[in-house]
Amino acid sequence: MPLTALDIDFVRAQFPAFNEAELRGQYFFENAGGSYTCRHVIDRLTRYYRARKVQPYGAYAASQQAGAEMDEARDRLAAMMGVASACLSFGPSTTANTYVLAQAFAELLQPGDVIVVTNQDHEANSGPWRRLAARGISVREWQMDPDTGHLDPGSLWQLIDDKTRLVCFPHCSNVVGEINPVREICTRLREKGIWSCVDGVSYAPHGLPDIGALGADIYLFSAYKTYGPHQGLMAMSPELSDALPNQGHYFNAGVPYKRFTPAGPDHAQIAACAGIADYLDALYLHHFGNAAASPVQRARAVHDLMRGHETTLLQPLLDWLRARNDLRLLGPVQAADRAPTVALVHHRAGADLARDLAAHGIMAGGGSFYADRALQALGVDPAHGVLRLSFVHYSSPADLERLKTALEQCL
Repeated sequence: MPLTALDIDFVRAQFPAFNEAELRGQYFFENAGGSYTCRHVIDRLTRYYRARKVQPYGAYAASQQAGAEMDEARDRLAAMMGVASACLSFGPSTTANTYVLAQAFAELLQPGDVIVVTNQDHEANSGPWRRLAARGISVREWQMDPDTGHLDPGSLWQLIDDKTRLVCFPHCSNVVGEINPVREICTRLREKGIWSCVDGVSYAPHGLPDIGALGADIYLFSAYKTYGPHQGLMAMSPELSDALPNQGHYFNAGVPYKRFTPAGPDHAQIAACAGIADYLDALYLHHFGNAAASPVQRARAVHDLMRGHETTLLQPLLDWLRARNDLRLLGPVQAADRAPTVALVHHRAGADLARDLAAHGIMAGGGSFYADRALQALGVDPAHGVLRLSFVHYSSPADLERLKTALEQCL
């Protein structure tokens, strides 16, 4: 029979970090900065460095195996996210991928053309686009509510006109946490002939998105936050890929997944990303057992399983935090509306609180988290920062209870 709830013991058994002596008695609440790595990725990366560390795609066996594993990672992850394999590319980071994209758009757009960005975003999906103002591109800011951090789609449409070419916004913010209505926004933008660029870095760790269903022209996220190695993944629609100027070597211009990665690929890390697919498939088979389901169906089911577990853990924490009068909780108070990335404002600096929590075995972060514009818009001094508590599906009820106990003692 299918399991209706996440088997947390099975999940944690897939992550070697939980058996490490150095991490015993520690509770990990800085997952928004990077998750633990699943054993499938570690095994593949180790095997690659031991037996495949050669130039891939050559005539000899080790080279062919190396190339096949790189292709496997692209093919399987693309299938899980509902996009064609050629539409998925790997780069050194999401920040680097976005920078390259901005250079491509700088060649395509004309002075006076409009790009819309938000003040809710991580700087990676804001700064590179804003810099294009120096080239004559008009940059408009879709602003969030200064009290709640909410991005009102109605405010976006007021910024749109016949000169608008691109809208860049987050699936969810790395400090506000609210999940934005990506499908609704991208559908309407596409109807207007406007491209969309969605930063999914803070959303993808909570379940790989069905990018095909969302309809984003560009969707970016980071493998090291989705249980894998340090790579940035970027899915791009074929239409936009064809329209943008090639940013890679001229002889790679005809290969979509090479057009926007001017740096040479990290063979081993790309190959290891297939371990993310291994892990998601293992979760699916353990909980549902239907091996005949398509990759995108499996990924959707695991996404819902992860989100269900996370929201169950998150709501009591939000209720507890909201009841305190010594903290300001940023973002929605309903778990269903947000990711489990919780930023708190206190009269003490965020980094100071994180330091105190570390003495209680809580691994959390304090600072501005490259979201200085968002914090400023919410009336928070980035230098003072926030305490950010972020968890994912491998966190347990006991972890959350330990967190509340430690917070009580530190506050």
